[in-house]
Amino acid sequence: MTSQRTAGRLSRRIVAGYAAGSVGTGGFGVLPGLVLAYYLTDTLGVAALVASIVVVVPKAVDVVVNPVIGAISDRHAATAGTRTGLMWFGAAALVPTFVLTFATPTGFGPAASAVWVLLFFTAGAIAYACFQVPYIALPAELTDGYDERTRLISVRIAVLALTILIVGAGAPAIRDALGGGAVGYLVMAAAAATLIAAGMVAATSFAATGTRARSVVDDARVHHRDAFTAVRENAHYRILLTVFVVQALASAVMLAGAQYMATYVLDDSAALTYLFAALVGPALLVMPVWVRVGARYGKRVALIVASLLFGVAALGLAGAMTAPGPWIFGLVAVAGIGYAGMQTFPLAMLPDVIDEVSTARGRDQGGALSGLWTAGETLGLALGPGAYLLVLAVTGFVSSTGDETHTQTDTAVAGVAGGFSLLPAVLVAVSIVVLLRYERTPNR
Repeated sequence: MTSQRTAGRLSRRIVAGYAAGSVGTGGFGVLPGLVLAYYLTDTLGVAALVASIVVVVPKAVDVVVNPVIGAISDRHAATAGTRTGLMWFGAAALVPTFVLTFATPTGFGPAASAVWVLLFFTAGAIAYACFQVPYIALPAELTDGYDERTRLISVRIAVLALTILIVGAGAPAIRDALGGGAVGYLVMAAAAATLIAAGMVAATSFAATGTRARSVVDDARVHHRDAFTAVRENAHYRILLTVFVVQALASAVMLAGAQYMATYVLDDSAALTYLFAALVGPALLVMPVWVRVGARYGKRVALIVASLLFGVAALGLAGAMTAPGPWIFGLVAVAGIGYAGMQTFPLAMLPDVIDEVSTARGRDQGGALSGLWTAGETLGLALGPGAYLLVLAVTGFVSSTGDETHTQTDTAVAGVAGGFSLLPAVLVAVSIVVLLRYERTPNR
């Protein structure tokens, strides 16, 4: 089987098809992180500490499952010449599991509700992984071009930003228009699941079908432990994976805190839409700039700059603990510019590392490395809300049920703002320290 990768410019069909996958990954990635914790604590009456466990456990399962899915994807790519089988399955299975996550029976108490959400969110996370793992592996098979990979990922991230804006603003708006509660969340989930599935189907149809495995390999040689071996043996993969996971955690903390910031710091739950737009919207405008920065200075330097920008802005948001005001939106927008780069460059660097590991091993490792990569990302996205909820629990936040909203103490409100700002700032600072150890190589 011969490679269909190219060092030339990718067709618009391939680029658009690949970018469409971000409608699926963006929708699933952002909506649970944005509203699931709030759904648990302020609709189902689940205590913050228990809710933190519910949102973390399903994604923790991915640490075990995703590398296995990656190995299966590599085997399928080697024998069938494509990764589409798992992608089709994931797109189909995600719809019912996602809807059921937000369809908790109204007669359930907090304990039963927590178990219901835990079971269906876990099933949804596995279905999502069946699509996402092979999807993340595709760029290494679509093109050999160093800068072309940045272009491919940058278009994907722009679509991701647009999706996050639409889902992040539109889904809560659907919920609120129906008065929140069980009906609001159920309709919101059904609408989001339809959009997510459409993006996954488009990517599978127009991008994944155009790839071919780089070489035929013996199935017995492909194992889910390959990714963990790469972590031990390849410093580039180990460092890049660590940075990506820590930064996913940082952004997830901020996303989880947005609804609480709107409700308890800005005293306007509808302000969530503007906070979300400020964080994600800049990606639509600055992505061409990040592409040029990456091409001129290398992806590693560009990622450091983006991380610094996000971290400094997050640190400045700590002022909301004592003096909240409209200025918050401006600093969130600055963080959004850095967030766009933090999303682009790790994913643009991953195909280069996949090539490096695959060459050293003598066989395609795209699925295996992408499996552990997505496991780390989903774990980071899950730990974000969990970590934020722990801050709320420590500072005395009181959960609510239905339409009832408890008045929070000054300490609890400070916890809402501090968790939104200081925790992401510290996490990104840690990621920069790790990233500085990434060895400089040509074009990187």
